[in-house]
Amino acid sequence: MAVCASYVADGNSGELPDLYGEVTDVRHPMATPESEPLTSRRALREHFTVPPEVRASLPKRSVVDVVVHETADPEVIVAEFAYAFTLPDDSTAKVPCVFVMRVRDGRIIESRDYIDPIRTYTARGDLDRLIASLRKDVS
Repeated sequence: MAVCASYVADGNSGELPDLYGEVTDVRHPMATPESEPLTSRRALREHFTVPPEVRASLPKRSVVDVVVHETADPEVIVAEFAYAFTLPDDSTAKVPCVFVMRVRDGRIIESRDYIDPIRTYTARGDLDRLIASLRKDVS
């Protein structure tokens, strides 16, 4: 899990889909706007591909406060962590996350990624985009 989050934080998304099975069930239940499940490694590759000009405009982030909980099911882990964004004024903003993942044969085959959308958009300096998407959902 920490490896996945670190790949995302580092913008090293090219290798990230290889951590997943060919067939997956990855969902972001708190995503705003809502997102469709990612059901294949190919879909994950598209999801994680960020154009260089967009990547350059995003604030730097790192993964902090990682705690991994084992469960009664040996395939399932619960991971708590935060993305620590470095803002333009050099302050930081933490975005708490909880991932519930099923790993089989060394590959992630299922994940529920709970990420605080308000703090994420705020840390990225994109709160107006979140508000606009919420207004669209209401209309």
